Amino acid sequence: MRDLLPNERPALVLAPMQDVTDLPFMRVIARRGAPDWFVTEYFRVHPDSVPHPYILRSILENQTGKPVFAQMIGRDLPGLLRTAKQLSALPVAGIDLNLGCPAPIVCRKNAGGGLLREPEEIDRLLGHLRDAIDGRFTVKTRVGFASEHEFSRLLEIFRRHGLDGLTIHGRTVKELYQTPVHPECVRMAVQTMSCPVIANGNVVDVATGLAYHARTQAVGLMIGRGAIRNPWIFTQLKAVFTGGEPPAPSHRDLLGYVMELYEELARETRKFIPNAHVQRMKKTLAYISHGLEGTFEHDMRRANTPDDFFRICRMHLDHAAPLPARPPAGSKLFCGFEELL
Repeated sequence: MRDLLPNERPALVLAPMQDVTDLPFMRVIARRGAPDWFVTEYFRVHPDSVPHPYILRSILENQTGKPVFAQMIGRDLPGLLRTAKQLSALPVAGIDLNLGCPAPIVCRKNAGGGLLREPEEIDRLLGHLRDAIDGRFTVKTRVGFASEHEFSRLLEIFRRHGLDGLTIHGRTVKELYQTPVHPECVRMAVQTMSCPVIANGNVVDVATGLAYHARTQAVGLMIGRGAIRNPWIFTQLKAVFTGGEPPAPSHRDLLGYVMELYEELARETRKFIPNAHVQRMKKTLAYISHGLEGTFEHDMRRANTPDDFFRICRMHLDHAAPLPARPPAGSKLFCGFEELL
């Protein structure tokens, strides 16, 4: 991964988010300032699995000019080895193993973040995967399952396996997305690991990105929900890290982003049902509309048809006022970012 790192600033990466960071989203984000690389939604791996065709398109049809890592999730070793071999034959920058997803359905299967309860099993899986993967092999993890005090034991395991990169979401699995991050854990990894370490979690604007980087000294930042809300965040951070002037998008810029995302996703939907598409967009709009002045968020919850959707968006966003830099303090969707400042 070292050869992918920019020379003049920290790396900036779009976090993989299931059912969000697909090929259309990558396209829309890239037009507003692409991250240094992407990571696919995770490929679910089990004894009978095959790589999902739709997620494969994020690799095979990626025209952003940026590298893409393929992420796997699962605990079946033969399946992981098989899938890693299949994905490695594609134009990927590397293979990433998900040890951080906190979704209950995933953790109940002891996959993703659920595997953090089994350090010895992680040790076994990483050993076999490292031996089998000739290219870059990276891991995305949380700092523990129930407590950040588990992290030192996990770091011992990660150090043993010659990883090419480690991305750390600075919360435990049990903390979900509802607490401040633990930058001291990321800093411990930076001081301990011989590979590049990327910090993830609670970067919602330039100020939180600068603060997280300063407190961890990670080689880069991975941004998820903050990039849904503000797709210009990569361009803004690049500018600030290199001494430039960051763009200040307006509400009308946000309107263009929303409309473009609507059209890109509609075009990729196999069976397009207009009202169902509005419901899909509303899940994304929950992050985009959060904290904007007025009743946009309230009105959007009640949208049912495309006409409702477009009317509400234009009514609230079709003007030149600048967007707020960050979500409101005490936000329930972007929890704890104030602790970084």
